[in-house]
Formats: sequence, C-alpha cells, structure tokens
Amino acid sequence: MSASAGDPPHAPKARDTSDTEGEVTLDTAALRVLAHPMRLALLDALRCQGPATARQLARRFELDSGAASYHLRRLAAGGLIEEDVERGNRRDRWWRALHRVSQHDPAEHGGPEGRAYTQAVALAAAETLRRAAAQTPGMPDEWFAVSAFSDFTVRLTPDELRELTGELYAVVTRYRDKEPAPGAAPATVQFQAFPADRPHES
Repeated sequence: MSASAGDPPHAPKARDTSDTEGEVTLDTAALRVLAHPMRLALLDALRCQGPATARQLARRFELDSGAASYHLRRLAAGGLIEEDVERGNRRDRWWRALHRVSQHDPAEHGGPEGRAYTQAVALAAAETLRRAAAQTPGMPDEWFAVSAFSDFTVRLTPDELRELTGELYAVVTRYRDKEPAPGAAPATVQFQAFPADRPHES
C-alpha cells in the first residue's frame, strides 16, 4: 500500500483542509492522471498549503503558467481537485484539493498504470529529498536535531515487507490524525520500501 499526503519542505502556510474528505483510493483513471511527478507536487501543495491559483503554483514550482493550468485541469478531470468558485474570478481560477490523502494498493492496481504512478511517486519523493538537502544548511537547530535521513537494508519475504509497511503506516497515521500540539509545524515523513536488487525468478 502506498499513500501520498504531501508535505513539501518549503516554508508552509496554514493548512486549509476543512472541506476536504479524508482519503481517496485511486482508481485506474486517477492513476493515469497522477503518473506525473509535477501533478503529484501540485496536488500535494493544494492539500498542504490550501487553495491556490495556477499562477501562484507556477511561481512556486518555477513552471510556465500555461503548463500549471494544464496539469491542474488534468487533476480536476481525474476527480482529485476542483475549482474553488468562492475565491475565483474571471482573471484567476482558484483550485482546491478534494481529499487529504491518496491510497494505492499495488496488489489491486499493479498493471502499467499502477507502476507508472509508483514511479512518479518515487521521482516526486526524490525531488522533495533534494529540496530538503538544499535547505539543510539553514535549517533551525531545534529541527535539525530531530531530523532523520537514514536507510536500512533488511532481509524479508514479500509477506514480511507487507507487514512492516503496515506497521509503519499505522504509526504515521496516528501522528497525522492527532490534534497538533502548540508549536507544531508541518513535517515531511518519507517512507520507501522496495527490493534492494531485482529478485531472482525461482
């Protein structure tokens, strides 16, 4: 199971998720739409930092505004975002996310669409990590002291890997869903689990 909530490490604004639903399980059509790292980044920005216009997102991600608009329309066609008509006007269309979290189960959608989506998630995660690396020299001491950039190699069967990821997701979900404490700020938690080498066919 893979999940994408999206907390990019840029300086965050206050979340505006009061009207969003909890989770969405991605169907084949949504997987096709999200098989693009930039669309994942735009969706995550809308989920974490609230509604925005194509021009605002274009500036944030150093995109052409036309390209940003195209990606947003594709996300809307996939049922992942919608136009925020209360904020919009003739000049600027505002967009808002419809869900807080995306869920994808490779066991159910492991075909070309699921694999393309997973590849896009990995590329987006790599870009998030690159941005975090660039910000590390200026990270406040209190946050640097508790940050972690680690990887581990363990020997597992597919069933054991499924159990491990399930336990870790449960921990993250518990912290994600609790009421934020005073002084809390968005933190990016990345988790990847995959075979270190391509398994040999038996």
